[in-house]
Amino acid sequence: MKKHLLAIAITVLAAGSAFAQANDTLAKIKSSGSVTMGVRESSGALAYTLGDGKYVGFHTEMAERILDDIQKQLGLAKLDIKRQPVTSQNRVPLVTNGTVDLECGSTTNNATRAKDVAFAVTTYVEEVRIATKAKSGIQSIKDLSGKTVATTTGTTSVQTLRKNERANGVNFKEVLGKDHADSFLLLETGRADAFVMDGSILAGNISKAKNPADYKIVGEVLSVEPIACMMRKDDPAFKKAVDDSIKRQIADGSLAKLYDKWFMQPIPPTGTKVGLPMSEATKDAWAHPNDKPMEDYAKK
Repeated sequence: MKKHLLAIAITVLAAGSAFAQANDTLAKIKSSGSVTMGVRESSGALAYTLGDGKYVGFHTEMAERILDDIQKQLGLAKLDIKRQPVTSQNRVPLVTNGTVDLECGSTTNNATRAKDVAFAVTTYVEEVRIATKAKSGIQSIKDLSGKTVATTTGTTSVQTLRKNERANGVNFKEVLGKDHADSFLLLETGRADAFVMDGSILAGNISKAKNPADYKIVGEVLSVEPIACMMRKDDPAFKKAVDDSIKRQIADGSLAKLYDKWFMQPIPPTGTKVGLPMSEATKDAWAHPNDKPMEDYAKK
């Protein structure tokens, strides 16, 4: 009986220790010598893949610098960075269940997601827009009536479009791509007349198209959304480490150089420029680092 009770006690202690470590990402990283970074495959210049396990982009490289700072903070001689591809649909569950420690892609910080995950300070303020073929005749929301609109599974862009006051009485069909590249393919192949998504993602996919001049971004700004790195809730030490690294990158000018590299210079694989100058909203977010959700931007 005593052995049985001892076994139960050991099991409970082990479970408690595992639970504690799950909410202490720095301890988990230090003890394992590894960290798992959530990466995106087609989130425009923010985060994308070149294939063969190579992930690049503004937020991808920023995340690597964050993890380099954390490695130094923990005094680790080596840190094994594992890269786990995530989609719009599974990114939140993979963070909450412990598979991914830090996801820096194209995730909007909003109140709904903040119930399940924590967000770092905002590093990119996004404008949701409409992409279409240059010869489509579509110029604004009202022109979408009777059209087919693509967006990506697990994103909120079409809901945002439907809520826009200019969309009253505008009836359109919605089709879903499994990821942003798939959604752009729907537009490219004529299965959709427009693709509604974050402007940086639209611009990034257009820049990689066979003939970028065949596409354009049109119409009103549908919403303004703060994009930020995502991590597990209730882990203030890890959030502080991530935020401190981002603030350091802002202060020393390295984040601005990184932005220029990915948005204003030719980028792989085609050597095309995305050509999106930094918005005033992003500049303001860097000048006053904060983790305000999208809803706070809407109150302006």
